[in-house]
Amino acid sequence: MLKDGIEVTDLDLRENAEVEMAQCVRSTLTPSRTPQSFFTRTVSAKTQAFASVSFLRTLPEFKGYPKQCSVVMSCQGNAQRQQQLSLDDLVTSNRKGEVLGTIQDSLSNCLSDTNLLETVPGLKSRIKGKVRDIYDAGDYLVLITTDRLSAFDRNLASIPFKGQVLNETSLWWFNNTQHITPNAIVSSPDRNVVIAKKCSVFPIEFVVRGYVTGSTDTSLWTVYKKGVRNYCGNALSDGLVKNQKLPANILTPTTKAEDHDVPISPTEIVEGGFMTQAEFDEASMKALSLFEFGQRVAKEHGLILVDTKYEFGKSSDGSILLIDEIHTPDSSRYWLAGSYEERFRKGLEPENVDKEFLRLWFKENCNPYEDEVLPAAPAELVTELAWRYIFLYETITGSRIDILPTQEPIHDRISRNTSQALSSLRQL
Repeated sequence: MLKDGIEVTDLDLRENAEVEMAQCVRSTLTPSRTPQSFFTRTVSAKTQAFASVSFLRTLPEFKGYPKQCSVVMSCQGNAQRQQQLSLDDLVTSNRKGEVLGTIQDSLSNCLSDTNLLETVPGLKSRIKGKVRDIYDAGDYLVLITTDRLSAFDRNLASIPFKGQVLNETSLWWFNNTQHITPNAIVSSPDRNVVIAKKCSVFPIEFVVRGYVTGSTDTSLWTVYKKGVRNYCGNALSDGLVKNQKLPANILTPTTKAEDHDVPISPTEIVEGGFMTQAEFDEASMKALSLFEFGQRVAKEHGLILVDTKYEFGKSSDGSILLIDEIHTPDSSRYWLAGSYEERFRKGLEPENVDKEFLRLWFKENCNPYEDEVLPAAPAELVTELAWRYIFLYETITGSRIDILPTQEPIHDRISRNTSQALSSLRQL
């Protein structure tokens, strides 16, 4: 689809992002209508994250900033604590040697699909997204993050522990961004599962970018090369080059069409009835503050948070809540900070920690957009991608993720833990 001569899909960024949490209501939305109920309860930013649910698993907390601090606080002293990462850390890390065998042993025990309607009492319906399966549990939604890898608008492979890493990455960030915005998470009864309250979802994705980058027809760099100098209401100066840091972070919102993400300006969002001006202003401020905070945390751990997306909903009391995922390797682009400046000066692509290498393999070995049947991803590449997800989680959180192999099918474990969690919630 074209809009003002620009291809409106944004596969370069949004293939990495998850939109399933909002899809269950978006199909019924029109711009002038109030969104249907999706989540409904605010989690207070003044309390320990999700503390009201006793069965929540304990996750590591980021210690760099107190929960009640301002996101514009000084970073003085952080430079001394910053890590310097290189690709050698990915290739030769002792930790990689520790987890490689477990990953390889789990290639045949991935969570590729779920059907909790048959195993968990009280669930009403399922929506299958690219990566997440969403179940309606009455007052709650049950979101299962699977191991499916999505790119080119289709599933390419199943990656061991991917769903767990995505889920626990989001939980870590949810837990450590409550000084910026409350979120809709109620509990995480299983390493692949989140339970959330329903709320009204805004049909807008808040894409935030810090760099002019990308290589597909829909990337910001490609659009810029075509001469576009006003993108989603942002004036772009002449003379920018690929992978250059923008003078300031910019918001490039999209709204969901039938099959594509359509770029939209703030004026169009308000005039089209997608959000009120007050709602957009608050959500925009939250998105930019979350991104700034994420960039600072990433930098402290030797990474650059390049771009990402956020989604928001409105609770019954009018609070705007962060929903979906946050700063995961599926919804975000990360580069290695230590080598960025030198490689940029030399005109080289930044060293990255994402799934781009596997996407390139498919592009070199088939036409992933048109071929009806795709070749199977090589086991060594699947294993490498699983390691990169683990590496990114452990680098940011400073803790080791539990990926102990198990003979129990993942679906059985999820069903058991989800049933117990919902039973406990219904007794509250």
